[in-house]
Amino acid sequence: MKAMPWNWTCLLSHLLMLGMGSSTLLPRQPPPLPQKRSFVTFRGEPAESFNHLVVDERTGHIYVGAVNRIYKLSSDLKVLVTHQTGPDEDNPKCYPPRIVQTCNEPLTTTNNVNKMLLIDYKENRLIACGSLYQGICKLLRLEDLFKLGEPFHKKEHYLSGVNESGSVFGVIVSYSNLDDKLFIATAVDGKPEYFPTISSRKLTKNSEADGMFAYVFHDEFVASMIKIPSDTFTVIPDFDIYYVYGFSSGNFVYFLTLQPEMVSPPGSTTKEQVYTSKLVRLCKEDTAFNSYVEVPIGCERGGVEYRLLQAAYLSKAGAVLAQTLGVRPEDDLLFTVFSKGQKRKMKSLDESALCIFILKQINDRIKERLQSCYRGEGTLDLAWLKVKDIPCSSALLTIDDNFCGLDMNAPLGVSEMVRGIPVFTEDRDRMTSVIAYVYKNHSLAFVGTKSGKLKKVGRGRSPVIVDTACPHRRGCFLAFSDTLGPDWPVIQVLGEALCRHWGPLLGLKPFLLRRLTEGRCGNHTG
Repeated sequence: MKAMPWNWTCLLSHLLMLGMGSSTLLPRQPPPLPQKRSFVTFRGEPAESFNHLVVDERTGHIYVGAVNRIYKLSSDLKVLVTHQTGPDEDNPKCYPPRIVQTCNEPLTTTNNVNKMLLIDYKENRLIACGSLYQGICKLLRLEDLFKLGEPFHKKEHYLSGVNESGSVFGVIVSYSNLDDKLFIATAVDGKPEYFPTISSRKLTKNSEADGMFAYVFHDEFVASMIKIPSDTFTVIPDFDIYYVYGFSSGNFVYFLTLQPEMVSPPGSTTKEQVYTSKLVRLCKEDTAFNSYVEVPIGCERGGVEYRLLQAAYLSKAGAVLAQTLGVRPEDDLLFTVFSKGQKRKMKSLDESALCIFILKQINDRIKERLQSCYRGEGTLDLAWLKVKDIPCSSALLTIDDNFCGLDMNAPLGVSEMVRGIPVFTEDRDRMTSVIAYVYKNHSLAFVGTKSGKLKKVGRGRSPVIVDTACPHRRGCFLAFSDTLGPDWPVIQVLGEALCRHWGPLLGLKPFLLRRLTEGRCGNHTG
C-alpha cells in the first residue's frame, strides 16, 4: 500500500539536558537553554527493574510493578505505599508450587518478577501477577495496597510458569450487572499441559471467593481456553506464542502475537524456522472459544518487508487522518511497530517501521475467511495445527460481522497476510514501543526507540527529525530509560492522554521516572 506522507514533527521550543557535555542527538542549531527547570525523580531499589505501569484515570495515582515490589506513587512521583511481593524460596520446576504441596526440587531464593498489572476499576483493586509459584496473582486494594486475596490452591490459579516480565497479557471485559471477565494470554514455555495459551477467567466481586480466576466455562469436553497441542512441539520443539499487545473493541477481544513457523525458502527443499506476526480474535461472549481466528499481519515499504511485531497501540482515527484513510473519525486504528525480517525474535534488526492497520479491514478479512471455510474450502490453516491439517466443513448459514463460531471449523487461521499502511521507517535506532491518541482532530503517534529516545509522528510541513516531544500541559510525564548517560536528553511525553496511557512506553524498560513540574510549550495545530 502507498506510504502516507507523514513526517517526524515536534513542538519543542527548547531541549533540556541532564549533566554536562554535548550530544549528537541535538538539532544542528539548538536554541539557547532556558532557566533551570525543577524535576522530581523516583528511583527504585538498586538493581531493581520496573516491569509494568498503570495509571488510575480517576485519581492520577501511578502503580508500578517491579521486581519484588508494587509501588503506588502520587502524580508527582512521591511514594505513597509499597507492597513487597518477594523474593521467596521457589523452583520453577515445582508444579503445583511448594505453597500447595511439598516439592522435591531444590529451592533457592527467587525474585518475583511482575508479569501483569491491571486496574479492576469496578472493584477498586489492583491485579498483580508475578513469576513466583507458577504465576499466582495478588488482588490489592487500590487505596493502600492491602492484600484482599491471593488465590493459589487450584491449577487455574497458576497463570504462567514463564519467568519473563513480557510473557503475560490481560484484558478485562466489564459488565454492569455481572462479574467481569479477565482474558489472559501467555507464553507456555513448553508446558501446554499446565497452561492454556489463552483463556477467559472469572473476576468475582469477592477477592477471596473460591471461583476467582476460574474458567468462565468448564466441563468434561469444553472450556474457555485454547491449549497448544503437545504434538506441535514434535515439529517445532521450542514453539510458543508470544503476546505483544491486547485490547477489546466492539464484540471482540484481540491479541497481537509472534509465533514461530517452519517454512521452506524459495528454491529449497529444507525448512527453516521463522517468526510470523499474527492478530488473534475472540468473541467476548464465546465461552467455548469457537470464535478463535488468527490472521498474519505485516508491513512493507520500498520492497523491504517488516514482519517482526515489536509493539502496538489502539487509537481512534480522528477527523484529519480519517479523511485520508477513507474511514470514520471514530473508527479504530492499530498503530504498530515492526522490525525488518522474520528470522530473529530476541535480536531484531535495527531497521523498523511504524504502520497503521484499519481494524475494520482486518475484521472484513476474517469474515471472508470464515465464509469460505464454512463453504468447505481449504483447511483450518493454523501453523500450530499443521501436523493434523484439518479440512474445513461445509455448513449452510449466514456469517455476519459478529459471527462467533460453532463447534466446527475452529480454531481457524487466515493464510493471506493483511498488510499495514507504512507511515515511517527508522534504519538505525529500532523503534520498540508506540502510543497514539487524537488531539484537536489530529491523530498523533509517539514511538520509543532502542536507545531510549521518544519521537512524535504527525503530518507536518517540515521533514525535520527531532528527538523530543513536548507537553501541551504543565506537569506531564517524561519518557524514561534503563540508563541516563551525561548526554542523555530529557524527553517529554506529549499530552494529558499520554499521562493516562503511557504503559506501552515500558518497552523501554525503565529504571528511572521523571516528571516536569514547570514549563510550557505550544500545541499541535498541524
